[in-house]
Amino acid sequence: MRAEYPVVPDVDDCMTHTIGLIGAGHIGSQIARAAVARGHDVVISNSRGPETLQDLVTELGPTARAATPAEAAAAADLAVVTIPLKAIDTVPVEPLAGKTVIDTNNYYSQRDGHIGSLDDESTTSSELLQAHLPGSHVVKAFNHIGAAHITEHAQPAGSAGRRALTVAGDDAAAKAVVTAFIDEIGFDVVDLGPLSEGWRIQPETPGYGPRMTAEELRAAVAAAQRRG
Repeated sequence: MRAEYPVVPDVDDCMTHTIGLIGAGHIGSQIARAAVARGHDVVISNSRGPETLQDLVTELGPTARAATPAEAAAAADLAVVTIPLKAIDTVPVEPLAGKTVIDTNNYYSQRDGHIGSLDDESTTSSELLQAHLPGSHVVKAFNHIGAAHITEHAQPAGSAGRRALTVAGDDAAAKAVVTAFIDEIGFDVVDLGPLSEGWRIQPETPGYGPRMTAEELRAAVAAAQRRG
């Protein structure tokens, strides 16, 4: 039986897209649920094969299907990379050329191993993905919200206390696409600027984790400090 998720109304100008998910863990599956609830098609993939995703596809309903990462990338109008950072070299490159790619990743050295350029903060995790996908437009988003809250905290635009999420990216048009999607599924958006500013919402910063309005989140990211 297909589960029902709250549909956030009042967004009439968002086109139906195919959301291609590379990664179908906690965050990926919740983004898929939110997208399906708003009428989008979703193509989901993981590293273990489409056959391992049939329960999720059945839950999501007829607008969802399972595929390989390359197939999900090729089908995507809007792609989502939501896998451990240590695995980003496995992300298909050519099928994502010219496309907007949401990056939900965070760097955890205990999981990903130590990465010198992230340890010394000479770059950011999303810039590493952008370097791997030179023909794509990477936008950092969804990295500072608990997975369950992607559906639980969604509210219509204009709601009092509506939660905000950040975006960071080097391409204004790509950020606009992601901003519209985030607004559509129930959240305000705070623009951090370029990918290089994504460190402001990495783990251990004030904005990472708590539910905040746009005003509160702007103050939190402004107060963020480099670890070093």
